[in-house]
Amino acid sequence: MAATLTLPDAIARAFSAYESGHLEDAEALCQAILQAKPDAFDALHLSGVLHSVRGQHAEAFALYERALAIRPDVAGAWNNRGNSLKELKRFDEALASYDKALALAPADVSTLNNRGVALQNMQAFDLALASFDRALALKPDFADALNNRGNALQRLTRFDEALDCYDRVLALKPSHAEALYNRGNTLRLLKRFPEAIASYDRALAVKPDHADAFSQMAHCVNWICDWRRKSAIAGEVIARVAEGRALISPFTFLGYCDDPALQLQCARSFDATAFPSVPSPLIIPGSRRHDKLRIGYLSADFHEHATAYQLAGLFEQHDHSRFEVIGVSLGADDKSPMRKRLVAAFNRFHDVAAQSDTVAAGLLHREEVDILVTLNAFTQNARLGMLASRPAPVQVSYPGFPGTTGAPFIDYIIADETVAPFEQGPFYSEQIVQLPNCYLASDATRPIAATPTRREAGLPDAGFVFCCFNNSWKIAPDVFDVWMRLLREVAGSVLWLLRDNAPAEQNLCREAQARGVDPARLVFAERKSAAEHLARHRLADLFLDTLPVNAHATASDALWSGLPLVTQLGGAFAGRVAASHLQALALPELITKGLAEYEALALRLANEPQLLKGYRERLASNRLTRPLFDTKRSCRHLEAAYRRMWETWQRGDKPHAFAVGEQR
Repeated sequence: MAATLTLPDAIARAFSAYESGHLEDAEALCQAILQAKPDAFDALHLSGVLHSVRGQHAEAFALYERALAIRPDVAGAWNNRGNSLKELKRFDEALASYDKALALAPADVSTLNNRGVALQNMQAFDLALASFDRALALKPDFADALNNRGNALQRLTRFDEALDCYDRVLALKPSHAEALYNRGNTLRLLKRFPEAIASYDRALAVKPDHADAFSQMAHCVNWICDWRRKSAIAGEVIARVAEGRALISPFTFLGYCDDPALQLQCARSFDATAFPSVPSPLIIPGSRRHDKLRIGYLSADFHEHATAYQLAGLFEQHDHSRFEVIGVSLGADDKSPMRKRLVAAFNRFHDVAAQSDTVAAGLLHREEVDILVTLNAFTQNARLGMLASRPAPVQVSYPGFPGTTGAPFIDYIIADETVAPFEQGPFYSEQIVQLPNCYLASDATRPIAATPTRREAGLPDAGFVFCCFNNSWKIAPDVFDVWMRLLREVAGSVLWLLRDNAPAEQNLCREAQARGVDPARLVFAERKSAAEHLARHRLADLFLDTLPVNAHATASDALWSGLPLVTQLGGAFAGRVAASHLQALALPELITKGLAEYEALALRLANEPQLLKGYRERLASNRLTRPLFDTKRSCRHLEAAYRRMWETWQRGDKPHAFAVGEQR
């Protein structure tokens, strides 16, 4: 600091430089002041703000700490300290800092808003809502608080109220990109996909580099089978991942690209944004000694959900003389019979939906979970960040997300030799563990209702029924081309699809018409109970699989119901799952390589009733004798994998890929 410049003048110049955007000048002045007077509160505080602006939140926090040690009565410093802690994902401490600020300045709407955001990150949405309401009572036109209030309402599934909040923000600030993005998310959750896309597009018009808006727009385009728009953006989706320019959700990317190397790059880019700093691990290396190996299953789907129907039998089959099995729920308690069944299957069950990642991770650590298994990874309502602090010594991905997580804190991915051959190991951040047969366990106790009549199911009285009950976002135009050629070749045939959303149905009918097929030959099935859904498969003649993402639980449904399935072998995990099912049923002839072979086999099966009858009979026999639906056998294989993972950790060895041998 120049000798002629007084401390107040230097502080004033530093603040002026900051306010005019000359951040380097402001920081240089702060450092000069602090060299002359290390306890200059204003210089410490402003330097903290400058570090925050640059994203250096740990350094900013340290500066705020020094400043508050000198003047603990400055509300703004407590607020800024809370902001640094919030960015560092230390939400409990951030909340305490905001409360200190509010004790000094109860009417500070910025602090009230920040406090609400911290509470949202702690999953305390009702308390967050109250904080936003306090801010808005003081400043009704506070756009950021209105936007955040909408986010809290969205998480509370009060969607109409959330939309009202976003609309109020946009009435105040039509170019508020975050409100437009969040509005799109709410519309997406309501399956109002065209409106969601329009909202994302508006956000992108305001902020072209809004990666989340682009990613969600791309996924919604897939959901409604808008292939013209998909064709227009597909190159950019892949380029964004390949060039590392902006993140794309790994789940969205599955529908655009089956290159496993790019899928890994996508996951790692996404993780770098979602988990910019991995916290210190809760686990301290050393041997744990339990009489039984403790397995924790972490899922947002412990209710009426396809994953629950797939895995309930697995949880029930665990050998409780050797394993202690703990369920950890991130999702809603729907009070359903399935929820009750799942709770009963575990030795202990924890509902952590309303707890922050930090609190829930602490619970898992105190439970001394040995192996923690995420059943979601990147699927809806997943909270992969809970594993970032490593609450368990061994952490595993299985089976919700069919690909790599890219996360350094996930040690293994459960697979088999079909979905993840060892030569694809370089495309996984995890070590591949291959179970024999099919990696995906199935529940062999699933009941099948009485078979309805074709008329009851909305099918014509006669004619060959091609079927695909995959979600609409999995239907790709090149596969649909094949389906339409099959309908033209097989007189009187129909294509039976799952009714998902009206825009997808309209687009598929339009695409059929464009390919010379009467849209009336596309029959859309309403959603039914699980048992009724299984039963109606028996009215179909042949299940046609999709690519780049196969049928997964949907393939299991078809095969358990006795419906033969034709698939293509894709390039990555998500496109190889149905092949894994067929291998485990000793029906490899139904696995094809390439569209031409896929089409030729489907056409042959439709035109040769005896050939199809033979496969149906083999399926009827094999489903009860082959490994796919042997839930107990699948469980024993998975337990053997857990044992080997644990032995590796106890020896202090690094995780490594391995295959589990066949056993009963």
